[in-house]
Amino acid sequence: MPVDVSSLTFEMTKKLKFYLDKLVEHNGSDLHIKSGANIRGRIHGEIVSLSSEVLSYEDGLTLAKELLRSRFDELVKNKNVDFTFKLNDRYRFRVNIFFQVDGVSGVFRTIPTSMPTVESLGLPLVINNFCDVPRGLVLVTGPTGSGKTTTLASIINRINLTQKKHIITIEDPVEFVYKDQKSLVNQRAIGQDAIDFADSLRAALREDPDVILVGEMRDLETIETAMHAAETGHLVLSTLHTVDAKETIGRIVGMFPGSEQNRIKMSLASVLQGIVSQRLVKTVDGGRCAAVEILVRNSRIESLILDGRDNEIPDALKEGKDVYKSQTFDQALLDLYAIGKISKEEALKSATSRNDLAMAIDFYDASKEVSKKDLKEKNYIEDDKDIIGLKQK
Repeated sequence: MPVDVSSLTFEMTKKLKFYLDKLVEHNGSDLHIKSGANIRGRIHGEIVSLSSEVLSYEDGLTLAKELLRSRFDELVKNKNVDFTFKLNDRYRFRVNIFFQVDGVSGVFRTIPTSMPTVESLGLPLVINNFCDVPRGLVLVTGPTGSGKTTTLASIINRINLTQKKHIITIEDPVEFVYKDQKSLVNQRAIGQDAIDFADSLRAALREDPDVILVGEMRDLETIETAMHAAETGHLVLSTLHTVDAKETIGRIVGMFPGSEQNRIKMSLASVLQGIVSQRLVKTVDGGRCAAVEILVRNSRIESLILDGRDNEIPDALKEGKDVYKSQTFDQALLDLYAIGKISKEEALKSATSRNDLAMAIDFYDASKEVSKKDLKEKNYIEDDKDIIGLKQK
C-alpha cells in the first residue's frame, strides 16, 4: 500500500537530524540506525554509541516511511534503497535503508557540500595531473569507506573549474553536486535518472561527453563499455573495490574469458592512465588520513600489463617515484611516518609488506640519528672556534 504522507508527523526525522548534527559535531563519517539497538556513529574510524535510546521496530518503519514516502514500496520490494538526504546547506548524506532480522536499519554517510581539492585532502599532487589527461582511463580503488568518491570529486571539481568540458557523471546515488563553472556538468542517479551503469554509459557516448565519471565498475559489461569509451577519445573516471594497483589490473583482466584476455590486456595497456589506491590510517592526533598508492602510465607499466607480469608492478611503482611520482603503499606510509603524521605501529599495521617497511623505518630512524649527531658535532666545532677566536682577541 502507498504511504499516506498526511498521516506522518516526521517526529522521527527530527530525531534523525539531531543525531546527524551530533555526528557532524564529532567529525564522524557514518551514522548507523538499527531497529532494536541504540544509535551509533563511526568517528575517527571506530563505531561509538551516540545514545542509550533503543530504536523500536515501529519507529524504524516510521522513519523509513518519512524518509522514503512514495519510494517506501521500493524498499518493500527490493529490501534496500539508496538515496541522498540533505541535513542543511552544509551537509548532505548518502543513505542506504535496508531490512534486517530485527526490522529496518539505515547507514548515513557524510557528504560535505564544500568541494574537495587534492590539496585540501592532503593527497599527492601528482593526482592533479590526471585532470589534464585528454583521454583514457583513471581508476580510484580501495575498500568501502576509504574516500574513493571524495578523491574522484576533487578531480571532477578541478576539471570543472579549469577546463571547458562536458562532464557526465553516473552515480548510485549522486553524492557531490557540482555547479557549472567552466564546464557543463550533467549528473545522473541510478534508479532515478538512469536504469543501470552499463546502459547509462552507452547512452553517455551519444551525449557529446569529454569526461565520464562512472560511480563503480560493477560488471563485465560496464568495464568493457568504459574501456571502449576511453579508446574512443574520452576521459573515463571510475572506482573498483580492489586493494592496490596490481590487484586492480588482475581483477579487470580476470573478469573476461580466457580467450578474450589478451585483447583486454592490449586495450588496458593502451588506455590506462593511472590508478589511485587508498587506505585510511589513523593519525597521531586521533584523526584519519589517506595512504595512497599511485600508478602512473609509462612504457614499463604498459609492457608489464601486456606480458601479464602483474607481480612486477609494485617494483615498477617503487622505482618510478622520483621520475613519474608513482609510489607504493609502503612508500606512502614511510612518508607519513617521516613527517610525524602517523606512528610506527600504525604504519606497520597498514603495510603491504610489514617486514620491508619495518626495515625502511629503522633505516630512516638511524639516518636521522646520524644526521642529528653530525649536526651536534658541527655545532661543537663551531663553538670551539668561537672560543679560540675570543681568546685571540
